[in-house]
Amino acid sequence: MKPTDSYPNPFIASNEDLSKIDSPEALRAKRVEMQKQLRSQYSELQVLDWNRDVNVMHDVLMKRAVELCEREMEEAGYGPPPVSYAFVVFGSAGRQEQTLWSDQDNGLILSDEEHQNKDLYFAEFGRRLTDILEQTGYEKCEGKVMCSESRWRQTSSEWRTQLEEWRSDLSWEPVRYLIIASDLRHIAGNVKLSEQWRKDFHDGIRGNVSLHAAILRNTVRHKKTLNVLGQVVTERFGDHAGDFDVKYGMYIPLVNAARCFAIQHNIEESSTLKRLERLIQFEATSLPLLEPTYEAFLTALRLRDMTYSTEQNGLLESTGYLLSEELKKKEQFYELRDALVLVRKLHRVLARQLRFAERRRA
Repeated sequence: MKPTDSYPNPFIASNEDLSKIDSPEALRAKRVEMQKQLRSQYSELQVLDWNRDVNVMHDVLMKRAVELCEREMEEAGYGPPPVSYAFVVFGSAGRQEQTLWSDQDNGLILSDEEHQNKDLYFAEFGRRLTDILEQTGYEKCEGKVMCSESRWRQTSSEWRTQLEEWRSDLSWEPVRYLIIASDLRHIAGNVKLSEQWRKDFHDGIRGNVSLHAAILRNTVRHKKTLNVLGQVVTERFGDHAGDFDVKYGMYIPLVNAARCFAIQHNIEESSTLKRLERLIQFEATSLPLLEPTYEAFLTALRLRDMTYSTEQNGLLESTGYLLSEELKKKEQFYELRDALVLVRKLHRVLARQLRFAERRRA
């Protein structure tokens, strides 16, 4: 197993400084340029290095978007930020698993420091920042997990109360919000706010058996990908008939399983790869299960980047489906099938845990 932390390559060094970019349009152009550079290197890089560089690209672009937003706010007469804040991301960005195509999943953590203009400033800041990111090529989140929404833009103490409310209600939606929140990662601003948020989050779920069971209930649902004969299940109808849904058939079940195991074993990493590394390091559960899961996840990352994509105004969009033509390549097909067998094993382990938890609660 290769560690996720490896030596940087020239791509990262040559693209970290975006200080001369002074508009969302220029930032979008830079993203197109970096994307082309990465695509040209795809066949040369190992999946871990490719994944790292893609996510470095997104990180530096988002950091610059935050800086542009601060400048735009000053030019519009709002002045500098009235209190400190942290811009954070969730979803694949939080897990450092973005593809070249990516939408928004983000939030703000605001200082508890009093200031009469704080609410007004950050409501406008959140709206403008999501617009800048959209102009840069990050589509707005359909589920509205964005800093333009008050639910995902709160002070430290408000977040603490919000997390407690979610932990106290074990129905589907609050638990879903907690699962989203568990992937939080700091991007820009006051890192101490993000660190305190993560401490509050993990202090609240550590040893919370009822909550762990609720997370299991949300986790065990996933798309069927193997039939009773062990054959790969592809789409039967529509535009993607014969294609395989990599995102929901393979990638998301592995993400969910690793997250669930990590929460159970008090592992605070947000990256799926690092969660799996820690689980293996601590022998938190069966090594014959965890080590193949790590390899299956690398396969999932690689196949996600191979799904069918189109280019719109210089930026890529993907359906998330691996085309039937790709499934005809024997080595690739067997790799997919082996990974799906592992997904099924993980699902059965989690389902058994849930049944045990439900019996204990009854």
